[in-house]
Amino acid sequence: MTTLANTNKAASAANGTTARIHPVDEVLPLPKLAAYGFQHVLAFYAGAVLVPIIVAGALKLSPEQLIHLINADLFTCGIASIIQSVGFWKIGVRLPLLQGVTFTAVSPMIAIGLAAGGGTPGLLSIYGSVLVAGLFTFAVASYFAKLVRFFPPVVTGSVILIIGVALLPVAAADIVESPMGPMAMQSPVLLSNLAYALGTLAIIVGIQRFFTGFMQTVAVLLGLVIGTAVAFLLGKATFPDVGTAGWVGYTMPFYFGLPTFSITAILSMIVVMIITMVETTGDVYATGEIVKKRITSDDIGRAIRADGLATFIGGVLNSFPYTCFAENVGLVRLTQVKSRWVIVAAGVIMIILGSLPKAAAIVAGIPLPVLGGAALAMFATVAVVGIQTLSRVDFNNHNNIVVVATSVGLGMLVTSQPFVGSAFPEWAQIIFGSGITLGALSAIVLNIVFNHIGAGHGVAVAGRPGGKLVTLADVNAMSQAEFGATFGGLVEKSPWVLERAYAMKPFADTLALRSAFHDALLTGTPDQQLQLMNSFADLGSEAEAGSSYMQDHVHAGLDVLDHDERNDVHDLAVAYRKQFGFPLIVCAPEVERYERVLETGWSRMANSPAVERAAGLIEIAKIANHRFDKLVANANPIASAQVPQFVERPA
Repeated sequence: MTTLANTNKAASAANGTTARIHPVDEVLPLPKLAAYGFQHVLAFYAGAVLVPIIVAGALKLSPEQLIHLINADLFTCGIASIIQSVGFWKIGVRLPLLQGVTFTAVSPMIAIGLAAGGGTPGLLSIYGSVLVAGLFTFAVASYFAKLVRFFPPVVTGSVILIIGVALLPVAAADIVESPMGPMAMQSPVLLSNLAYALGTLAIIVGIQRFFTGFMQTVAVLLGLVIGTAVAFLLGKATFPDVGTAGWVGYTMPFYFGLPTFSITAILSMIVVMIITMVETTGDVYATGEIVKKRITSDDIGRAIRADGLATFIGGVLNSFPYTCFAENVGLVRLTQVKSRWVIVAAGVIMIILGSLPKAAAIVAGIPLPVLGGAALAMFATVAVVGIQTLSRVDFNNHNNIVVVATSVGLGMLVTSQPFVGSAFPEWAQIIFGSGITLGALSAIVLNIVFNHIGAGHGVAVAGRPGGKLVTLADVNAMSQAEFGATFGGLVEKSPWVLERAYAMKPFADTLALRSAFHDALLTGTPDQQLQLMNSFADLGSEAEAGSSYMQDHVHAGLDVLDHDERNDVHDLAVAYRKQFGFPLIVCAPEVERYERVLETGWSRMANSPAVERAAGLIEIAKIANHRFDKLVANANPIASAQVPQFVERPA
């Protein structure tokens, strides 16, 4: 294989061509790598140091211990990010994914630490559970990856959407400099904080709008730098720890002592890592969507192994469990800089910051409102990636609506009311204490229940109120006559379209069924296509008044035209047929109003007959789409509040 690859490269060189490098593998010039990498570090920094700060406060650690935890976290983040983005053997997904300590582990780690007495003993108990959970994650990565069929777009899209939306309150808490939860509402919000946050956001949006190229891709970095500079000039940004921080400081393995091991703590951390695997799966799919790379089960396995190895290293180097950081997925989406070597650069910068306490102290001086303003843009883009993923979901299947709606609803319940989890036993707070965790598990479980378990849960694709619903399984079992009777109204009962569509059975989903009609009508012979076009009545004619075609035009108001307006439409239709030999066909729901129908029709008179024949077929495909949606709405009334408008007329 190596010889063949070398031969191909030589052949390409001989022909004066080079093999195309995917943007993910592109090695950018060093200045760009440094700038983009630093931007990723700034984007993730607040989230990276937040976990050790919270844990240290809960366990009553000293300031010196907290400083060491922050440096250890940054140092290990750098190593973990390089492992994930560079990859070796079967470890690392080789995508622009930056690694950070998972927020999912915060509550369980505090519980583990306090159960061990807090302070250093509590840390050692946490590290024991982290070491074992890291090994567990590494060991089960291959098996978890084989379950990827249980993570279709309806699951991954829901998880990504929940992650993005659930992170927004974190940005909001930074902006108001207040802890998340109900108590935050009791503290007054400073107008200056909002000014810093919205000013930073405005800078980022402005750069994205008015600049292109390199400037556009470092919009977040420039927003943070400019926002911090303004805050410094106005006295908001201070750097008190720079003078007292050391120049060099390294994290030593087992700095706090040898870890201790507790079965309860280990089981809790294993549950955390299972949830983290789901989050990582969602982040990998989101990144694959952004960089246009197909994600396979092997990719998921490599990413999870990297998480497991990084978590084990974290236990050795005095840090915590690691996962892909959704914040930086949002940054990749926002900047469209897809090179994984940018993450390598970010990893090197983090290792340096973790070794230079003074440098870390400078970065720590960025005011929280400035960070929050930038985070709003990044976190929201993660949610947008989730929406893009969900756009591939077949929502004609009511089961998918239930999965997405319920999982997002539960995720937002805990996100909007963070202390809901306190009503549950301590062991259950791992699940009910995090909106991301609860939403992700809900999406997985509901997808299995609705789409994988049991029979008789087929997708209803047609039906009438009060009548029997027709499922996808019913469609695949139909005779040709039954198929024509059910779906003939989509294409004016043209037999050749129905025959061609019927021949494409079995249909995997309703999208495939819809596509079958498109393919059928666009691949017919010229005579067949002309027959189909002539089966539509002329606009404004008496024949149209009693047809289903008239029902299509209700959206454009063609059913309530006065005498003069109907004459205008009729004159257009007569002129069009005289010129082309077939009726003017317009998908009225997309035209929206009478005046636009006239404008579109008369403008098409300048086209050639061949162009108009093609245009007519496209309009018929659009009409079939809208009729199909109405037919499905009748089959899935909960999915749509539309009043049934597609009514089959007697032949």
